[in-house]
Amino acid sequence: MTVTEKVAYLKGLADGLSLDKETKEGKLISVIIDTLEDIALEIEDLSESTVSIGDEIDAITEDLADVESVLFGIDDEDDDDESCCCGSDEDDDCCCSDDDPCCCGEDDEYAYEVTCPSCGEDIIIEESDLERGEVVCPKCSEKLEFEFDEDDEDSEDDK
Repeated sequence: MTVTEKVAYLKGLADGLSLDKETKEGKLISVIIDTLEDIALEIEDLSESTVSIGDEIDAITEDLADVESVLFGIDDEDDDDESCCCGSDEDDDCCCSDDDPCCCGEDDEYAYEVTCPSCGEDIIIEESDLERGEVVCPKCSEKLEFEFDEDDEDSEDDK
């Protein structure tokens, strides 16, 4: 039984009791039932609006998935496929080598793109390379060094 139906039942009970609406108690019960009826109708409207908004959100989510698919090549239906970030199957023409872990995000390590100051080549640097403090540019063999001050990171975290 819905709230609206329960209030209608209460209203019927009150009418069946032939309450005298001229007495203080009769007036009070009548006003309480009318207020309950208004509240029940408002709840019903809110429930219908919630369902409608949910349907609209579902439609927007589907549209957003279509946009993501076009812009980023993301396809929720193909999540089970084992394809590489370069768009190829891992077995066919993958940009990842056996020596280097796959760049498809299979591990939780972060990667950063840096431009070599010597040759201008864009280099992908893994977090573990940053922790070692140096990387060799694959194009010009220039040694790039990285230095981090942990005190600076701690002070930024405190802000």
